[in-house]
Amino acid sequence: MIDLYYYTSPNVRKVLIALEELGLDYQIVWTDISEGDQFESEYVEINPNSKVPAIVDHDGPGGRRLAIFESGAILLYLAEKTGRLLPGDPIARQEVLCWLFWQVANQGPMAGQAAHFVSHAPKQGIDNPYARNRYAGEVARLYRVMDDRLRDREYLAGEYSIADIATFPWTRVAAGHGVDVADYPNVKAWADRISARPAAKARISDPREEKARHHVYTPEQFRTLFRPEGSQS
Repeated sequence: MIDLYYYTSPNVRKVLIALEELGLDYQIVWTDISEGDQFESEYVEINPNSKVPAIVDHDGPGGRRLAIFESGAILLYLAEKTGRLLPGDPIARQEVLCWLFWQVANQGPMAGQAAHFVSHAPKQGIDNPYARNRYAGEVARLYRVMDDRLRDREYLAGEYSIADIATFPWTRVAAGHGVDVADYPNVKAWADRISARPAAKARISDPREEKARHHVYTPEQFRTLFRPEGSQS
């Protein structure tokens, strides 16, 4: 059994999709980052960086308990655990890993910053045109990179893989970081293909999920999420 420390966010959704795609047994451990659950000592032992997602595999290597944090590391572990979503061929494998690391180093962080300055900060009366334009411009560049990559292929690195699973959840919330996916037709076609997969439609059965998806943060919750010493997913 795998515990998924969960709150509504693209980074956590990567792991949820992978667990569903791979058919692994898991349970949700709700971790409300707007209320500071990520700073509790029990969670910090699992993820010293106080962010979501994290997992605990109670049947890790040799049957031992294993805690893993960082979404890219989790996806890589799950792929290696099951022998799926990551090619065995060394060259094909490296291609997947290049796009996985592209996502965790570029698309995710830049989209997250763009979402902060485009969507979250203005709701708190904060407007920073330089930051908004800086991150929105970089996100647009990254969408062009994706669109060029997908011009003559269905997925980022050959067959459907953890690279696609990592990238898709941020694309599905593109409007929040100021992007209309329709402006990037190859990305849209790719996203539509993934959206049609049953694992991509997975939902958790917790009433807090829907509330969190549409939540408008109070000033206190905003400070918890975005203060310099705070944490967000």
